[in-house]
Amino acid sequence: MASAAAHPGRTNEDFTGATATAAVLVDGAGIPGAEPTCHHGVAWYAHTLGGTLLALLELGAATPTLPALLAEAITRVTDLHRHTCDVANPISPSAAVAILRVSGGDLDHLVLGDAIIALDKRGGPPIVATDPREVAISRTYEPRLAATTPESDEYRRLLGDLRAHRNQPGGFWVAKDDPRAADEAVTGRHPISDLCAAALLSNGASRIVDHFALTDWPETLAILATSGPDAVIHQVRQAEQRHAVKPDDATIAYCKDIRLPMPTR
Repeated sequence: MASAAAHPGRTNEDFTGATATAAVLVDGAGIPGAEPTCHHGVAWYAHTLGGTLLALLELGAATPTLPALLAEAITRVTDLHRHTCDVANPISPSAAVAILRVSGGDLDHLVLGDAIIALDKRGGPPIVATDPREVAISRTYEPRLAATTPESDEYRRLLGDLRAHRNQPGGFWVAKDDPRAADEAVTGRHPISDLCAAALLSNGASRIVDHFALTDWPETLAILATSGPDAVIHQVRQAEQRHAVKPDDATIAYCKDIRLPMPTR
């Protein structure tokens, strides 16, 4: 695993962690000025949600599906601060989520928001699990936002319109205060025998493919296999500097050798 904040000394709002049979990545999201809605902050939300997910994954049997597990985690984290924070406010902290879990002879995956899972398939092209809804909707606002003075009333109005699509039918879905968002996640299941490796990436790390086009997914998985997650993040940081792109937190969890768990005695 590797994770780098957007800038040295800045709080990293990503989380990643793993158990023997599962991996989790959470990419926290928030905006400047939203602090009054939640005094805990985006990093707290992302890290608390990630830790809760790992704990539930260890319990396993109580939440048979990944959407049910994510819904339970969202509920538990929301309960921790619903009495002190304005959790329902559209600008309160939220997060994209990616989960992998070994289940019998299969590997289950879940993606909610703009995180990405890439599965390295034996003898075939990678399987890339994405949830494109947030990116698709955001792109319709990008030209207008770029043509508007930052922090102006019109800029804030456009951002408000964009955020109004969050966790709404026809919009995009993220982990926030409503556990029903988990039902909108992109999920899948693949035989472990078909796979040799897997990667979970925050959108700050997946820029190597989907923003800068430095590599494709087969090449990215090859870099991860030979040089590890730090090498991918390093290429992203170099590209951000060359193209004057604002850096983002970048996180990768790479599962290099997927196999069935050893039987317990």
